[in-house]
Amino acid sequence: MAAELTTTKLNAESHLLLDQPLLRLPHEFARKNFKIVQKHVERENKDVLSALKSTANASLAGQDASKTVASLDNMINRMQGLKRKMETLHSEEKALHQASRKRIQHLQNLYEIPSLADVKYDEWSRVRLNRLLVDYLLRCGYVESARALAREKGIEELVDLEVFVQCHRIEESLRRKSTQECLAWCAEHRPMMKKLDNRLEFELRLQQYIELRRNGQLVEARQHAQKYLTQHAGTYLEEVNRAAGLLAYRPDTQVQEYKKLYSESRWDDLAKLFVNTHHELFSLPARPLLHIALSAGLSALKTPSCHSKHASSTANASSTTTSVCPICSTELNDLARNLPYAHHTKSYVENDPVVLPNGRVYGRDRLLEMSAKVGLDASQVKDPTTSVIYPASEIRKVYIS
Repeated sequence: MAAELTTTKLNAESHLLLDQPLLRLPHEFARKNFKIVQKHVERENKDVLSALKSTANASLAGQDASKTVASLDNMINRMQGLKRKMETLHSEEKALHQASRKRIQHLQNLYEIPSLADVKYDEWSRVRLNRLLVDYLLRCGYVESARALAREKGIEELVDLEVFVQCHRIEESLRRKSTQECLAWCAEHRPMMKKLDNRLEFELRLQQYIELRRNGQLVEARQHAQKYLTQHAGTYLEEVNRAAGLLAYRPDTQVQEYKKLYSESRWDDLAKLFVNTHHELFSLPARPLLHIALSAGLSALKTPSCHSKHASSTANASSTTTSVCPICSTELNDLARNLPYAHHTKSYVENDPVVLPNGRVYGRDRLLEMSAKVGLDASQVKDPTTSVIYPASEIRKVYIS
């Protein structure tokens, strides 16, 4: 019963961790879409009203009618351009709402399942497992495999294919030593990044400066620093001062502080920083959802004996245990090693417990029964886990206090 309660509790917690991003990402994109609409409307409203006022004043002052008409035509064209932008953004918003409805219905189906033992929960879990597999494939860069799996299982609207495709593309561009795509992404999401006090854009500008200095373009490097780095001196004063010192050190310098700045490994660091920033902005977990689900399940089953030196293995064909512990299996033992143990508030032991010389505890009747099944007489008992045989006289009765 305690194990069942622990598993149920961990299942509830894992549902929160695994299914929360399902709704948060469309919400973040809908908010971003609204901000873009708001920016376009405010800018066009300000410009058109200003132009309209100027045109009206010029017309009253006796401006030629053809110029007034041309000015009005220009304003109409601007408003038509705004309308086209709004239609595009509205289509995107409708797609986001449709995806949100599908995801809410997916979670509603879970809410309507009366218990975890219901067969409908198994069906729902298969859908979630496919979703976690697609998420894992996307994070590992297997885009086409993820797309094919989502299409085959009919879960395109429950996964975030395009989001990870864009993330992977920009990550790869940074590894190819190109900052243009990432800077364009930063410009698009600058308000959100500013709220998080994120340093990605500064690091990208710093890398551009380093590359200019590496190529011997000292004048261009100074101009770049004055335009993009000095404005951040209040926040990143130490980094800006160190960057200024690069002008006095060549790329082959052995001074560790500047050698580190010239290091090619900075591109990998930038790629990792971008991925972390991307996931933080869109409320995506840093770890694959599959790892989170696996950790919750393994922790629910893990006990201290799973990683003892006598832990059983699936490869132990001579074991007489009636079931195999997944944690003790060769496939999952290492994965579960650093996970916390399941928290049990109650302990249950077999009737008439006895302890063997190696410290392992079993019920007397079950121990004798299993020993008899392997052909031992009443004077000997066999540890079902380690297969070691002991004299029956060496077992001692255990009293639980």
